[in-house]
Amino acid sequence: MPLPNHVAVIVDGNRRWAKAQGLPTLEGHRAGYTRVKELARWLFKRGVGWASFYLFSRENWSRSAEEVAYLFNLLDEGLERDIDDFVRDGIRLHFAGSRSELKPRTQELMRGAEAATAGGTKGNIVACVNYGGQQEIVEGVRRLAEAGADLKNVTAEQLKASLSTATVPPVDLMIRSSGEQRTSNFLLWELAYAELYFTPRLFPDFSEADLAEVLAWYQKRNRRFGT
Repeated sequence: MPLPNHVAVIVDGNRRWAKAQGLPTLEGHRAGYTRVKELARWLFKRGVGWASFYLFSRENWSRSAEEVAYLFNLLDEGLERDIDDFVRDGIRLHFAGSRSELKPRTQELMRGAEAATAGGTKGNIVACVNYGGQQEIVEGVRRLAEAGADLKNVTAEQLKASLSTATVPPVDLMIRSSGEQRTSNFLLWELAYAELYFTPRLFPDFSEADLAEVLAWYQKRNRRFGT
């Protein structure tokens, strides 16, 4: 069986990792961000074309104001600091989720990152920020209605094209770290026929050897797509 074209990752366990290391809780998110960049490159090195990461869900707004601010500062810093590396390495950045609730500075950095990396051909990173799969579909239907589409006869192709993930291919393999076994409203449309892998590893501890094990597991799966 070939390798997956699109691997989606639910980043989970950063805070527990920091606690286990005797570090301030928020430092777990910084370690998680570093691992996101590394994991994407490990995937692309193996020939995987797309890597999506669940970085901030709509539900995450309920966390403390301090943690939310830290997470978005971390994102802003990363986009300012790392964009040249992504361009150099041929990595294209995409963002999924609603941007209207985000700070203007964050929105500006997202647009700049997408524009700067648009020519990347070595791999695609989809950063899911302020994302929720159910709301994503609802907003897609609203866009179709606003465009005057005949909703009684709408097709799956039309609905997909209305999503913020319109250009994102179906997920072949989803990985969730930290031992939790649920999809948590992540890429519901794209996950329709994905293989799901749950690992007890806390995300900052997820290694290249762990990835090799997951991919070997995937290649043993018999994907029938409902047939």
